[in-house]
Amino acid sequence: MEKALNKLSDILSPIAFKLDANRYLSAVKAGFFGAMSLLIIGSIFLLFANIPIEGYPEFMEGVLGSNWDTYFMVPYNMTMEIMTPFVMVGIAKSLANYYKVDDIGAILLALVSFFILTPSIVTAEGATGIPTLNLSASGLFVGMIAAVLSTEIYRWVIQKGWIIKMPDSVPSNVARSFSALVPGLIVIILFNFVRIGFSFTPYETAHAFIFQILQTPLLALARTLPTTFIIFIFEGLLWSFGIHGSNIIGAVMNPIWLNLTAENAAALKIGAELPNIINAQFYGNFVKIGGAGATLGLALCVLMFAKSQQYKTLGRLAIVPGLFNINEPLIFGLPIVLNPVMIIPFLIMPLLMAGMTYAAMAIDLVPYTNGANIPWTTPPIISGFLLSGWRGAVLQVFQIGVSAVVYYPFFRIIDQKAYKLETDGTDGIEQVEAGAVQATQPTEA
Repeated sequence: MEKALNKLSDILSPIAFKLDANRYLSAVKAGFFGAMSLLIIGSIFLLFANIPIEGYPEFMEGVLGSNWDTYFMVPYNMTMEIMTPFVMVGIAKSLANYYKVDDIGAILLALVSFFILTPSIVTAEGATGIPTLNLSASGLFVGMIAAVLSTEIYRWVIQKGWIIKMPDSVPSNVARSFSALVPGLIVIILFNFVRIGFSFTPYETAHAFIFQILQTPLLALARTLPTTFIIFIFEGLLWSFGIHGSNIIGAVMNPIWLNLTAENAAALKIGAELPNIINAQFYGNFVKIGGAGATLGLALCVLMFAKSQQYKTLGRLAIVPGLFNINEPLIFGLPIVLNPVMIIPFLIMPLLMAGMTYAAMAIDLVPYTNGANIPWTTPPIISGFLLSGWRGAVLQVFQIGVSAVVYYPFFRIIDQKAYKLETDGTDGIEQVEAGAVQATQPTEA
């Protein structure tokens, strides 16, 4: 078993490290992290407009009038419904910082490039506007591509030295404006040619092309349970070797899952049937209960059933972070990393959680998640209620119980070994000190 793990680590580790160090994936992560606070705030307002309590709409109508939901939907529309420009800011800034060029210039050109590619509408009165649909998750892939390409062109032109250099006596803010003229002109001209080129195709716009050729197939694939299983297995394997699998998987999958979440939110907004079981909340709030590997049940086992002193101490340290879906104390303190015994349930649990949640929602036992983009650190049961009502909360209670049942026999094996070593006075097991978790895996008999 150990030889197989070492061999698998030799294969996966270089791939994972390259992905994690990839500047484009890092920029995408930075974009979503930068916009996440706005998306969460917008989702909170969506929740207030759709709290799953019987009689709530009637109560609010009696207090605020028939259009009471507009008090909450306007902030939602100005955050979640126009998320693409917010994400683009972080992507352009991250890439500009990587290349050590002016990030303000990169951000502005990224936004201009995106708006050039975005079709506009003209009203009967002659006013021009941009459809918010293209600014929402539907335009996310175009926005990401525009941010990356515009920043790459911008830095390439600067590195070639094609800029207007002002004398040292000119103030720096004025000099910066002139130095961005040539790179900005080239970026805008190129993106305008792209827009014109698409106008001669059957797709007419870059948005329609990306949506049909790239975005729609990816969304369709991400909706399937087999694809989800493959993703979770890969994430679990990365974690098993001490690599932050969630960061790597998130950089690739977050744009897709968030798009599926936004589709549910849009359907909820107009009272239509919710379309997606699998989305960002399915992953973050129903599969990762307690963190990667669904380890909240394991944290409870360690807290309540540990016989060895080191795991008793670890249980007290791990339970509070576990309630907020943070499980590094268990992953590195138990440890799960490179532990052949604990890797088995760690890989199994996400598949069980995903299958269980998918089945419960598919047969209408539990409502689909409502599209609210609540933080992944929201404690289970609370998150289930906010996303799927009381039935979602009950499902999470059941899932925590399943997690504890699956993890218990595996934890018992390592706990008994640790207890025997402690009672026999054998050296090699370091006690877990308050404020830090460090446990050495017992030597095989």
